[in-house]
Amino acid sequence: MQKIKILEYEMCNDEQKALYDDQIQTHGRITNMKKTLLNSPLAFKVLMEWYPLRDAVCEFVDGLGVNAFCYAISSENDCLICSTFFRRLLISSGFDPDNLVLDKTNKLLWDFGRALVGSPHNIPDQLFDELIKQYSESQIVELTAFGGMMIATNLINNVLEVPLDGYLNDYAKAK
Repeated sequence: MQKIKILEYEMCNDEQKALYDDQIQTHGRITNMKKTLLNSPLAFKVLMEWYPLRDAVCEFVDGLGVNAFCYAISSENDCLICSTFFRRLLISSGFDPDNLVLDKTNKLLWDFGRALVGSPHNIPDQLFDELIKQYSESQIVELTAFGGMMIATNLINNVLEVPLDGYLNDYAKAK
């Protein structure tokens, strides 16, 4: 059971309604996580910076790499909503998220994503050395910040027990 109410449009004040409307206009829907975040417009705005950070990462990482990175983080965090969302994106792009075949670069991103969750104080030197060979320092900072934003969305969903959006039900991993 969710810990914080999910705001429906009629429950929102003017500021929340403007943010809600913008999400519908920009993304075609507003998710349960975002309706939960609307309880704090500031928290909502901060976490919506995920999108510009993703766009920056997409300048140097392909779509599969971005989705695999996010899926690795969300799976490692056991975030039902985010892992299911990225399963949906992977499946829709023709990939099997349970048997992902990744090239060396995207495997590096997968491993980095998992390490950000599992051992952020001890990213293996070999992994970081490979990142340095592949990406500039500014790109590594953007990638790490993007991973941090992904972890933050996982945290919101997990701690506040935000329920899975209905449109994702068919993509949830079988237990």
